Amino acid sequence: MKVLVIGGGAREHALCRSLSLDPDVTALHCAPGNAGIAEVAQLHAVDAMDGAAVARLATELEARLVVVGPEAPLVAGVADAVRGAGIACFGPSAEAARLEGSKAFAKDVMAAAGVPTGRSYVCTTPEEIDKALDAFGAPFVVKDDGLAAGKGVVVTDDIAAAREHALACGRVVIEEFLDGPEVSLFAVTDGRTVLPLRPAQDFKRALDGDEGPNTGGMGAYSPLPWADPKLVDEVMETVLQPTVDELRRRGTPFAGLLYAGLAITGRGVRVIEFNARFGDPETQVVLARLRTPLAGVLLAAAEGRLADQPSLAWRDDAAVTVVVASHNYPGTPRTGDPIEGLADVVAQDAPHAYVLHAGTRLADDGSTVLSAGGRVLSVTATGKDLGQARERAYAAVDRIRLDGSQHRTDIAREAAEA
Repeated sequence: MKVLVIGGGAREHALCRSLSLDPDVTALHCAPGNAGIAEVAQLHAVDAMDGAAVARLATELEARLVVVGPEAPLVAGVADAVRGAGIACFGPSAEAARLEGSKAFAKDVMAAAGVPTGRSYVCTTPEEIDKALDAFGAPFVVKDDGLAAGKGVVVTDDIAAAREHALACGRVVIEEFLDGPEVSLFAVTDGRTVLPLRPAQDFKRALDGDEGPNTGGMGAYSPLPWADPKLVDEVMETVLQPTVDELRRRGTPFAGLLYAGLAITGRGVRVIEFNARFGDPETQVVLARLRTPLAGVLLAAAEGRLADQPSLAWRDDAAVTVVVASHNYPGTPRTGDPIEGLADVVAQDAPHAYVLHAGTRLADDGSTVLSAGGRVLSVTATGKDLGQARERAYAAVDRIRLDGSQHRTDIAREAAEA
């Protein structure tokens, strides 16, 4: 089949890499893509937020399947436009994508479905904000109701900082702090059948030891040796299936990738957030472990045939991803710096380690890869266990040269040493 992937980050590079290895994929396209994706897919210039333009491109390419990677196009209805053109699309409708597009909507769905989550208030005025902050106390959890590229959440003991963020958001969700380790669990669904993937853990804070500001994610690993073996079954029963059933009951079935961000608290599993797409950087490690060819799974979900899909096959290997970010990330990043050492990783670390591009572009003469965003690269490695995967990932990171770049040095360390 011919496949078109929409997006241009490391998540889309991970998707394109897996799809390029699928023997059923005869042609792979990506729009707009990036410098790394260009090595495995044909790139096309398109406004990813323009549903009509994406649908036109998919029609011109005679794509059998379109995979929409980022959340903003999904919330904007790009998947609806593609399906309206008669082409199968992996990604929820705009109505269903509100599960990520509005945290207040997600809380309402969870309440109706009986999904365990933290207590919360939806606030629109300074008075409501002050009342909610006072009710919960520190640490304060303040979430922008809408999309914020992974940077709309502030968790702080400083009530002034919490209030400042809340006032800047307009509509805001203030909720109780959920203590305990966090887990990301993805599930592919066609709106009725739910097929869970393997859990992963990501690292949101910019600095080692979970210090510094929240980011879109600085690294991830899978599997989770410390997690209860029954965790996936429990989340399927209490979170994923009830949520999918509730959205179908409302007449807005969710077909695509449902991402549950979870806290494993002393009172049990609680949902921190839902996303309506593959997460970044967890996708990088989850797909590194998936043995089942990807295209058929995504197409079955897009066409409502997931019940016929056999169980997924997984590699025993562990996987670790380390994000290399640009100078000043997650503030205003410096871009346009040359990236060196990518060929060294291919020559010395493949196939166990490889680089997935996020914020990159080719120089005008095509000779050099340049930084073009905050999170620049995701260096991903596999190994017989987390310790070996970690060693391989950081060995590859050490070969990369990007002036002013930063990365965490403790991704998966605690889990590997346990």
